[in-house]
Order: sequence, then structure tokens, then C-alpha cells
Amino acid sequence: MKLLTGNVSRTGEVIWWTGDGWSPDVADAVLMDPAAGEAVLAREAVAEQVNDLALVDAEPGPGGVPRPLHIRERIRAFGPTVRPDLGRAGRDWR
Repeated sequence: MKLLTGNVSRTGEVIWWTGDGWSPDVADAVLMDPAAGEAVLAREAVAEQVNDLALVDAEPGPGGVPRPLHIRERIRAFGPTVRPDLGRAGRDWR
């Protein structure tokens, strides 16, 4: 499964595709099959509101929150690995 992620062009904030828009919270993201993700990515790239669009490998995590498989995306989703108190909403990055 895949997650679609990118950054807000104006601010650089990390955002995740929810199925009908964007959210800064990975818990709102939807897992997609690669073909569906590619279609959304192509459509959103044309709008030029989000940069650095990427489909990333993911799986369902604890509590149903999507969990990126690669450490780079986990850090983007949940925050630093060295200071859990700085993470997004106290979620566990592992």
C-alpha cells in the first residue's frame, strides 16, 4: 500500500492525502494502491499547490494510523527520533 505525501508550497509543511484533500496529520491519510496513488499524484502536481509529491510505502499501524515503512517518512509523519516529546501529537515514530 502507498501514502501520498508532499509539502505545502507556501510554507513547507508536511502534508498527507486524505482521499479528498490534504492534512498535516498522517492519522488522516488514506492507504492507496499504487495505481490510484499515481492518478492523484498526477492531478495534484498540475495544481502546483503541493511540492515534492511522493508515493511512499506504508502499512496500517497501531490504532489504524498509517505507518510509513521508511525512516525518512516516519520522521516526516511523527517527528524526531531522539526527543519523543517533540513528536507530532505524542505518537510513537517506531
